[in-house]
Amino acid sequence: MDDRALLERAVSSIADWFGAAGRSLPWRQDPTPYHVWISEIMLQQTRIEAVIPYYARFLDALPDVKALAEVPEDRLLKLWEGLGYYSRARNLKKAAVMIMERYGGSLPADAALLRGLPGIGDYTAGAVASIAFGLPEPAVDGNVLRVCARLLADSADVLSPETKRRVTSLLRDVYPAGRARSATEGLMELGEVICLPNGAPLCGECPAGDVCRARAAGTQLSYPYRSPKPPRRIEERTVLLLRCRDRWAVRKRPDSGLLAGLWEFPNVDGALDGEHVASLLRDWALEPTRVTGFGRAKHVFTHVEWRMTGFLAECGRENDAFQWKTAAEIAAQCPIPTAFKAYRGQIE
Repeated sequence: MDDRALLERAVSSIADWFGAAGRSLPWRQDPTPYHVWISEIMLQQTRIEAVIPYYARFLDALPDVKALAEVPEDRLLKLWEGLGYYSRARNLKKAAVMIMERYGGSLPADAALLRGLPGIGDYTAGAVASIAFGLPEPAVDGNVLRVCARLLADSADVLSPETKRRVTSLLRDVYPAGRARSATEGLMELGEVICLPNGAPLCGECPAGDVCRARAAGTQLSYPYRSPKPPRRIEERTVLLLRCRDRWAVRKRPDSGLLAGLWEFPNVDGALDGEHVASLLRDWALEPTRVTGFGRAKHVFTHVEWRMTGFLAECGRENDAFQWKTAAEIAAQCPIPTAFKAYRGQIE
């Protein structure tokens, strides 16, 4: 059986299986184009369990494209706070503005037009086109690449754009007529609950096990192949929680670069000790009266890892380098990225 025939049989079986056994998730209850779009953007590099409460809160505040296009950025980022990768939220708003201007407030039922919107690449365009509009457009992510690598016993590097293009083309040719949504969601679901990463897949429960080449050869764990990634850069940082009476120092990050436009607690390069922190605060004219260390924390970004040392400082005066807010004001107004989660708890 050639690759095309194998995938045709597998995708048909997977679509049947999903129709009978697919999990009930909030965005599957009412798969409108807007709902599918929002959920797929949230689900990028984020676990399903983490997304569910954010999805409900987001739709409650911004129920349609118009509301998203008009929301102030700080309010948008506050709704997104904790999900990370904040450029996703900014691109949602940019795309919503374009949808209002070009398409009368409705996402276009065309994968090529969807790909022309900010933040929508091949995967999201395929997901919206197939799940919301029923078009034969695959949505190929890491889960789907893993499923197909095992089905085909394919040793190509799944991190290669060429592999992704080839798999997308193969799937597009075999999508069952009138069942695009079940095919797309079934492939996603299979990769999430049965054809698992980082361990033995549950081959006995797989609806496509009878045609899977890797299962037949007993080589499931040999697939998929990924080329090695370069190591992350390590950065030491010192995070400062500065309190003057009942107000805390915060500042907004630059509009470009890592965590662009978000709020943060003051921090500096390097792992300082208490003496150096006190000296720095005197240089900032904050008149520190007490400086207390409270341990280390770590946050991993895609290409860099922050290793942080935290200090709490009582200050005799404020300065103009920061904005000074109460804990309640910070909670209500300032989207603080997850990188500072370990320190947020100290002020709440």
